Amino acid sequence: MRIPFGTVEITETARRLIGEILETGRVSSGKYVREFEKRFADLVGTKEAVAVSTGTDADALALAVLHDFGARRGDEVIMPALTFVSTANAVLQAGFHPVFVDICRETLNIDPSRIEAAITDRTRAIMPVHLMGKPADMDAINAIARCRGLVVVEDAAEAHGAVYKGKNAGALGAMGAFSLYVAHIISTVEGGIVTTDRDDYAEVLRSLRSHGRACSCESCVLNIDTGSCAKRFRYGTDIRFIFERVGFSAKMNELEAAIGLGSLERYGEILSRRKENLYYLMEGLRSFGGVLETIRKEPHEEIGPHAFPVILGEKARFSRDEFVGHLTERGIDTRTLFSSIPTQCPGYRDLGFRIGDFPDAEHIGDRGIHIGVHQGLGREDCDYILRAIGDFLEEKG
Repeated sequence: MRIPFGTVEITETARRLIGEILETGRVSSGKYVREFEKRFADLVGTKEAVAVSTGTDADALALAVLHDFGARRGDEVIMPALTFVSTANAVLQAGFHPVFVDICRETLNIDPSRIEAAITDRTRAIMPVHLMGKPADMDAINAIARCRGLVVVEDAAEAHGAVYKGKNAGALGAMGAFSLYVAHIISTVEGGIVTTDRDDYAEVLRSLRSHGRACSCESCVLNIDTGSCAKRFRYGTDIRFIFERVGFSAKMNELEAAIGLGSLERYGEILSRRKENLYYLMEGLRSFGGVLETIRKEPHEEIGPHAFPVILGEKARFSRDEFVGHLTERGIDTRTLFSSIPTQCPGYRDLGFRIGDFPDAEHIGDRGIHIGVHQGLGREDCDYILRAIGDFLEEKG
């Protein structure tokens, strides 16, 4: 049997829309991107959503918004030590300095009790990551942010469908940044999107994704029809060539939006299947007596079913490589559970941290993997994964 990590579906709706788009020749960002933005905002429960070209861009642009509201280059953003490296990369790309905080092993997320000690007079934001779709402790994080005058920007890349105390991930802070990469529940193949309730943030985001230009309407009339723009020459020259801020080239195109619109049509069905797979595997892992561990679902939350995390427990008498090798032989695709960025990612060695500075993140970085729970898998596949794990543990005694 073969258990791939992910799957991608290009729906019939998406194929039809792509055909229509190619027929018109209008393939850059236009009416379909705006339609996708509106539907995504409705799904999350925010007033606005601004589509961009990747999830990394979503993080970077959301943070870059803060430069319009008093932040300066070189100011600090607090983030978890354990996450996919794109989170830290985005902090740097936005012109900020990442300040790393260790995690809680049980949740994989930033430990709120360690945040206060990391705050300085240069701190401008906290960027919690809902790793593996497990919601971070947003009540505690938001309380710290309110007390210290900080902005909370959620990295919700993996948190499609995650719910915390009745609110969706992406609606729990000032902004939420999602990835729409092919492995995610809602996908545009490549893409990202930022959600917010603030009109002024959304306006700056639309400018930032297009090089920082002064033109930041919800939808550009010049991109959706042959009409004229009343605002085009209001400054005495073409507004599209006035650049008010340092920006990015990060627009989503119409073909990607078409795939996203098709994905949204199947969202409920896909979310339900993936959640069923994840919770079944989480329950099944309990039978292995602490040798292997995973996250736990709390009564106040729904975990966004991105993937199934598995961590070698203290009782494990084998290496992660041995475990992964066995699963690979059985046809089960895996990924590591990321790294402690400041101490286990060579690209960040110049920050001067040493192994031992972030022990909980390093523990997961050394001992964690994740396995796909995508909608192409069913109960038989999940049972096969659990049997393969059980067979390995039996071999190891």
